[in-house]
Amino acid sequence: MRLGRLLLAALLGLVLVGSLTTAVHADPRWVFYTKDKTRYESPWFKGAHRVMVPYGCTTAPYYSPDSRCRDQRGFHHGLDIAMRCGTPLYAPYRFKVVSNDSLGPAYGDNPLLLRNARLGWDLVIGHTRRVYVREGQVVRRGTMFARAGDSGAPDGCHLHFERRAVGGGLSTATWPRPLLALTPRERP
Repeated sequence: MRLGRLLLAALLGLVLVGSLTTAVHADPRWVFYTKDKTRYESPWFKGAHRVMVPYGCTTAPYYSPDSRCRDQRGFHHGLDIAMRCGTPLYAPYRFKVVSNDSLGPAYGDNPLLLRNARLGWDLVIGHTRRVYVREGQVVRRGTMFARAGDSGAPDGCHLHFERRAVGGGLSTATWPRPLLALTPRERP
């Protein structure tokens, strides 16, 4: 009888620890402006993570009303993905790091502007914590080049991915999801 209680207590303890481990990875500042609860993997980052703010018209309060959106909604030019601060980013393609002087403070202190002219894209990555590459550097496939952070982000650790035309500004931003190759994480 006593052994049964000890085993039950141990099992409950393991369940509690497992649920706490999951909770530790959540940032209490995260606010999700999508009903999509899917966790996505990408060759750009380690792990599987949820979308916080999707591309396009959004109810997120950070964006001015846009004529493309009904009900006075704003337009988000990228895709925000919630992830723990320090999550590593990897280069799934070869790219060149170009000057980020054209990017404003909304992208944080260390935004990256990456270019692959051969494949026809620029990629803005905002809210990085640590960057391991420098302007002018050609980054080879597989290289860890930065870590996620919350610089300039009022809603916790995440990364902002924004695909643009080569050399283009914000007005050239297009849906970044295909470039990120987001795939739903398989459930065990």
